Amino acid sequence: MSALVKQLFKPLVDAISRPYAARVNKTLASYGLRYDDLYDPLKDEDVAEALRRLPPDVIMQRNARLRRAIDLDLKHDHLHGELLAQQTPDKCYLQETLEEVRQERRERAQLGAPAPYTRIHY
Repeated sequence: MSALVKQLFKPLVDAISRPYAARVNKTLASYGLRYDDLYDPLKDEDVAEALRRLPPDVIMQRNARLRRAIDLDLKHDHLHGELLAQQTPDKCYLQETLEEVRQERRERAQLGAPAPYTRIHY
């Protein structure tokens, strides 16, 4: 039944998702962000672990993009001209590492072993 529903609504979802994705990319580019910059390491342990595994230069670039976006937002401004044209909001740098971390977590769960980087919540 769910396959039939997916087939019926796929054209509608595709028609809605393309303009939405374009709008999100435009908004991210106006602040100089990439989609992967939106992941919050404080909310997801897998994201925190994936960020730990990235090279330091990638982390520095991410932090610089986040600082610039916060600064632009506080000033109620956006990137303009040449800088806006250089932005690549859909270029991923975290997805591959994040998928590895999530696959490791799934494997550990199947084996019954705890994740080595699980936070303890009091």
